[in-house]
Amino acid sequence: MTDTDQRVIEVDALRRGYSGGFEAVRGISFSVSRGEVFALLGTNGAGKTSTVEVLEGLARPTAGTVRVLGLDPHADRAVVRPRTGVMLQEGGFPADLTVTETVRMWRGCTTGARPAAEVLAQVGLTARASVRVKQLSGGERRRLDLALALLGSPEVLFLDEPTTGMDAEGRRDTWALVRALRDAGTTVLLTTHYLEEAAELADRLAILHAGEIVTAGTPDEVTASRPARIRFRLPADVPAARLPLDLRAAAEGQQVEIRTDRLQETLTGLLRWAEESAVRLEGLDARSASLEEAFLEIAARTPEGVR
Repeated sequence: MTDTDQRVIEVDALRRGYSGGFEAVRGISFSVSRGEVFALLGTNGAGKTSTVEVLEGLARPTAGTVRVLGLDPHADRAVVRPRTGVMLQEGGFPADLTVTETVRMWRGCTTGARPAAEVLAQVGLTARASVRVKQLSGGERRRLDLALALLGSPEVLFLDEPTTGMDAEGRRDTWALVRALRDAGTTVLLTTHYLEEAAELADRLAILHAGEIVTAGTPDEVTASRPARIRFRLPADVPAARLPLDLRAAAEGQQVEIRTDRLQETLTGLLRWAEESAVRLEGLDARSASLEEAFLEIAARTPEGVR
């Protein structure tokens, strides 16, 4: 099987504009392989929703091409839709139906739908099957949204903020389910504001801002391009100026922060200096860049201009 055969989602120079000249997506390109979890991240208004709507076949691109399972998701929607599952940010289900009634209603609109009890067990809602939708917690409603997206055993699964409103246990259970789906060969495109979620789940990711992809790669590749951080507090009688020149960095009073691309070497030099100078470094904290730090750094340095 060739690399092209493995590409389940292909986006090439995608642009999407709206009336009045507003361009939400500005020529982005990426691909997602079979059995891969791909996270599309970005600040509010970055273009995530506009991109996903095109991938789901809900809108045409203004320019560029999009393929899902080798087909145009808009022109070939009748063929593509039964092979995909979509979990929207809000399902909008009738409040007075029970969980089981909601799933059964949805089954009537789903090709090759699985039994209601099966999907409810998969998302941990068996015990809530007879409860009305209006009585569910926010996290339980998200589980119901996920159950409906999984009804047709989709080859491609679109998850839009899947764990919003869930407690920690529900979020971890959902992560485990997404991993199991990926391992079984399902291709997952995920949008989320929880950067820990993206770091935990994504095989690869792209960060959008102002309609453009600013950086992309594995979570490790994205964070590796940012400097590591060392923080500590000097004793009151030791000014930051006493640090060796190659270790001096931003300091507020006795609090010091060093940014470095060579964490091990820099930390070794710092500890050697502290030992030789008989200086105790209070609150010493050394760590590689996190995905959150990379994300915030991108958001801060990239010019605004897109809502």
